[in-house]
Amino acid sequence: QVQLVESGGGLVQPGGSLRLSCAASAIRFNIYRMGWYRQAPGKQRELVATITSTGNLNYADSVKGRFTISRDNAKNTVYLQMNSLKPEDTAVYYCNAFLLTMPYNSYWGQGTQVTVSS
Repeated sequence: QVQLVESGGGLVQPGGSLRLSCAASAIRFNIYRMGWYRQAPGKQRELVATITSTGNLNYADSVKGRFTISRDNAKNTVYLQMNSLKPEDTAVYYCNAFLLTMPYNSYWGQGTQVTVSS
């Protein structure tokens, strides 16, 4: 059974940093595009950042220059380093694994809460 397990969320003051991790199991991790998405209360889930199997990166404009996505294929883990956090970054952050070729499998983690507040 495929599992994506996020960790690293918590409460941080504005301007602070957090590092999220997502450990995947039961998938061929190295062929999946991995991504982070977030959902704030009352809002739709939105893309934060993705990294393909070949290392191509994509970021939401709102996090460019502040967040960095990376992956360690040997550990089946994807990371999101978040710096200069703002209150508007407060959300539940979800890890996603997506296969860019058929059958286009997509898997989600359970989410981890990030709260930015003084």
